[in-house]
Amino acid sequence: MTERTRLLLVDDDAAITVPLASFLERSGYAVSVAGDGHEGLQEVARTRPDLVVSDVLMPRMDGREFVRRLRESEPWLPVILLTQVGESWERSAALDEGADDYLNKPFDPQELLSRVRAVLRRATRGVPTSQRIRADELLLDRTSRRVWMGDRELDLTPKALTLLEFLMMHPQEAHSRERLLAGLWGFDFASSSRAVDHRIAELRRVLGDSAGSPRFIDTAQGLGYRFIAQVVAA
Repeated sequence: MTERTRLLLVDDDAAITVPLASFLERSGYAVSVAGDGHEGLQEVARTRPDLVVSDVLMPRMDGREFVRRLRESEPWLPVILLTQVGESWERSAALDEGADDYLNKPFDPQELLSRVRAVLRRATRGVPTSQRIRADELLLDRTSRRVWMGDRELDLTPKALTLLEFLMMHPQEAHSRERLLAGLWGFDFASSSRAVDHRIAELRRVLGDSAGSPRFIDTAQGLGYRFIAQVVAA
C-alpha cells in the first residue's frame, strides 16, 4: 500500500482542526494536529510532514514566528498560512515570512484542499520552497530579494519584485487582479485599481517581455495573469 502524504495542521481552535482533519483524512491524507507554533515545531520533528497548514494568530508562538523558526531547520517544507479576514498586512506578511501560499479565514475546506494539492504538485517539481528559483535566464533569489537576467542584475520596485516572486512561485496558474490586490497590496475592495496592471507593465519592461508574445508573463483573458515559463530550483 502506498504511504499517504502527511499533513500537519497547526491551529489552537479545535472547532477548526477537528472537522478539517477529518475532511483531509477522507481526502486521502494522513493528518496530525498541533495547538500552536511551539507544538508545531515538535510535531514537524516527530512526524516529518510533507506540508504544513498553519493559522497565524495562536498563543505562545504565532504562525509567523513558527514559519521563521521552521525555515531555520526545514527550508524546503511547504507551508500554507491561514490569515485573518480584514487583516490585510497578515496576507502580505505570509509571503514575506516564507509561506508558500495563504488562505483567508473563513475558508471553504474544498478550496484549502485545492491549495494543498497545488502546492504539493509544485513541491514535487522542486519549485516553491527553493530560495533561488530560475526561469530560463531569469533568476530570483528570495532571500536577498535580488533578480538577475543572465549576468545582469535587474532593478525592480519592491511591489514588482513581490509580484514576480508570487507569480514564479505559482507557475502556470491564472491569478485574478482581485486576488493579487488582496494578497500582495492588502486591498479587499479595490478591483478597479490599476496597481496590478502598472506593476505587470513594469515587470514586462524590465524583463524585456512582450504582452503580444510573452516569454514570462501572459495575460489570461478574463482571469488575470499567469507566469508561463517553466520554473525550477536554481
